[in-house]
Amino acid sequence: MKAYKYLTCLALAVTSLSACTDLDENLYSEIGSNNYFNTRDDVIAMAFRSFEHGYWTIVPRFRINELPADQLIIPRRDGSWDDGGVWRQFHYHTWTPDISRHVHDEWDSQFAGIAQANFAIDRFNELDPKKFDFQEDEWNALKMQNRVLRCWYYLRLLDAFRNVPFCISYDDQSQNTLSQVPPEKIFNFIEKELTDAIPLLYKKNSLGSGSQYANMWTQAGAAALLVRLYLNAKEYIGVDRLADCEKVAQDIVDGVYGEYKVADRWDAPFDSDNDSCDELIFFFSGSCNYTSWHYNQLYNWGVPSYSELFFDDAKVKHGGHNGEFVCSPSYDPTGKLYDFKLGMTIQKFRKYPGDVRLKKYKNLGGGKREGMFLFGYLEYMQNGIPRKLKAPEMPYELYIRDAVGQFHYKKEGQWLTSPESNMTTGDYNSGWYTVKYPMYSNNDPGAGESDFAEIRLPEIIYALAECKLRRGDDKEAGKLLNSVRRRYYPSDKHKEVLYQPEGNITLDLDEMLDEWGREFLAEGRRRIDLIRFDKFNKGTWWDKQPDADDHTKIYPVPRVQITTNAALKQNPGYK
Repeated sequence: MKAYKYLTCLALAVTSLSACTDLDENLYSEIGSNNYFNTRDDVIAMAFRSFEHGYWTIVPRFRINELPADQLIIPRRDGSWDDGGVWRQFHYHTWTPDISRHVHDEWDSQFAGIAQANFAIDRFNELDPKKFDFQEDEWNALKMQNRVLRCWYYLRLLDAFRNVPFCISYDDQSQNTLSQVPPEKIFNFIEKELTDAIPLLYKKNSLGSGSQYANMWTQAGAAALLVRLYLNAKEYIGVDRLADCEKVAQDIVDGVYGEYKVADRWDAPFDSDNDSCDELIFFFSGSCNYTSWHYNQLYNWGVPSYSELFFDDAKVKHGGHNGEFVCSPSYDPTGKLYDFKLGMTIQKFRKYPGDVRLKKYKNLGGGKREGMFLFGYLEYMQNGIPRKLKAPEMPYELYIRDAVGQFHYKKEGQWLTSPESNMTTGDYNSGWYTVKYPMYSNNDPGAGESDFAEIRLPEIIYALAECKLRRGDDKEAGKLLNSVRRRYYPSDKHKEVLYQPEGNITLDLDEMLDEWGREFLAEGRRRIDLIRFDKFNKGTWWDKQPDADDHTKIYPVPRVQITTNAALKQNPGYK
């Protein structure tokens, strides 16, 4: 049965490229795809099978895009989080083709997703919509879902590796390649697929209707992928496509592809009811204890171990915590402010007074919270006794600092005497933690229910602003950024914190990069922004000097893939 063979291929995809290049079909019964699908629900389930896989793949993407950049780090702490030095390899850009599973997972997971999408696409080409009582517009929108999702996968492969095989059919192997194709072929394919798909997709025609489009590519979602493609085209294929980026982004902002609106509250696009937030253009639907990859394997690990005590989660309804990644420090261990132009994550937020995101995270009850960071003492009540959260391996009370050092039992206001600070000298007091998605108490029905915001309207606004800024229109760029930024600051501070002409702040490219970092902290994109601004290999930040060359702008083809597939060639600069 073809569906059984399809699942087998996906299992093989975990360790080899066979998911998209070795798909010879063997029928083990007389049931083929034309009579395997019997109802509308069968077809719909097949169409969206690959979306759950896509949801999981945000986890490896996060690590390969945030940890080599300047904002987030995983230092060694009390003997843990060394993991064979893999996090230092990311931080120092010293990875090799034998690097950890995280890069390997990005390659494998994208091709596994492409295999799933190809299967669905081929099935749509042979199924009769009339048999399942689909209207023409329903059928067109449904069959385009996997074509757009496949573009999302290929765009990530282009971003991470540039040179990848080209696989567009489950059934017809003559359309697939074992060897890599030039990046231009992937780029042009993505562009044409998205352009063809947009008119056939649903359009969100009114505000407040976003929940109807969970896990579904709409016209604006596909257009947003074009914005990502065009914004970084100079890096991907050496051709400036900023004019095209500006045109598509402007159309999205103007409502040509549907009705969207920046939320009044900064946390609305991440909250438990964010499926109704008009800021979200594409999102993966999350459900506590069912599908919640961004909680279970990602953001839950961005807060200290035992944080459930602080969050008041008796049973840890939405998963445990492990204190993996923290913000890159602004201060040395003696309390002296660094002067790096990059990194300085929290200091970049402190730059403008009144930012509501800088409050310490707190659950307010009733599906509300405040603050985006954990720092200082984390206090809670246990059996009526006030306590402070402790480190997981040594019994010191946490006092979380915007610095990296072995502070251990140092109290508030106490610092170390040596400024030495690097990826091996941390403890669990080192670095503020980020809480972008709420960690509600189990008493709150919204605990763990947030959907994952893959594309938000501010991304399109920021891309549009960058395009305008790069062609010299800093005033219009400033207005665009202010349309998002004003929600972070009290109205009486707007002259101090907004860009000209609505405020007093001058906008230039360095400030634009900083603002990308503030708006999209811990959303899995920082690496490509640094690359586009020519800072990824040339920049200096905490415990990171400029690279000798720029070959690490793209990742190596994992060695296991080259061992499995002799047609693959290693990317330049790697052995």
